Amino acid sequence: MIIETRAFARAGLLGNPSDGYFGKTISIIVRNFGASISLYESPELRIEEMDVDLNTFRNIYHLIDSVKLTGYYGGIRLIKAAIKKFVEYCDSNNIRLDNKNFTIRYRSSIPRQVGLAGSSAIVTATMKALMQFYDIEIPKHILPSIILKAETEELGINAGLQDRVIQVYEGCVYMDFDKEHLQQNGFGKYEPLDSSLLPKLYLAYKTELGKVSGVVLSNIREKFEKGDSLVIDTLAQLADLARQGKEVLLKKDYKTLGSLMNKNFDLRCKIMNISESNMELVNTARNCGASAKFSGSGGAIIGMYEDDEMLQRLIINLQKINARVIKPIIR
Repeated sequence: MIIETRAFARAGLLGNPSDGYFGKTISIIVRNFGASISLYESPELRIEEMDVDLNTFRNIYHLIDSVKLTGYYGGIRLIKAAIKKFVEYCDSNNIRLDNKNFTIRYRSSIPRQVGLAGSSAIVTATMKALMQFYDIEIPKHILPSIILKAETEELGINAGLQDRVIQVYEGCVYMDFDKEHLQQNGFGKYEPLDSSLLPKLYLAYKTELGKVSGVVLSNIREKFEKGDSLVIDTLAQLADLARQGKEVLLKKDYKTLGSLMNKNFDLRCKIMNISESNMELVNTARNCGASAKFSGSGGAIIGMYEDDEMLQRLIINLQKINARVIKPIIR
């Protein structure tokens, strides 16, 4: 029997990147893109390589293009980290695993390094496959924390819980990472929201903007831990946008919601250096009348549009700067 699991891309609607700093966020799943895992029993444990994991190139320019697109690492390290944390969880909870091996392979259609959570999707899909293979059930509210540890503790990736929570819960989720609750329990407060409440949303991304999100956010982490007042205050304001966003979303007050999304990006600009190309992405969308903010760490934006005419303007104008526009599939 072949086990097939998937985890989808995600977009932060409000509050990001405060999730890594005891903040609050609202996120949606983006089913247009996903990472999939195939796993089946085999005599030995084997992780199959994908193209991005191979170290054979046509020439030095092919190598350089590969590094620019996918970085120095493929997905195998993510799978290894996921397996290690899965086993550690089982050991610490006195769960005995059957003595059997497997072959595992992954595929991903998530655009690389544009803030759509491609790495965590691979880890999440791997965890789902392992749970099914060994017939182990990890509680939904605990699973995102284990996924996060696979990336932070094993691979040194600077990240927060937001991506892993939405990839486990799917749909639309309001998340509160209250410090006391998180430190006492190891997980935040997660509240699924009715995705039918959401307005008309678009997502746009530029593939050539790719940067590893852990690198992008590392400077913020350093300033936060040193007690930088501007960073701490701004992150608190970002978190409060998610709280406000939940209230206005429940009322379907989309005008206010759009303003909050714009403010999310404007606040982010106060504590992060935004590249010229990323600014062009946001400004082009706003010049079409739509709201716009980063969906993650940069390279992709999400926002609201009013009607098909505005959506068409977004498609045409963003295409001029080599950006693709899609309507996110959430349900």
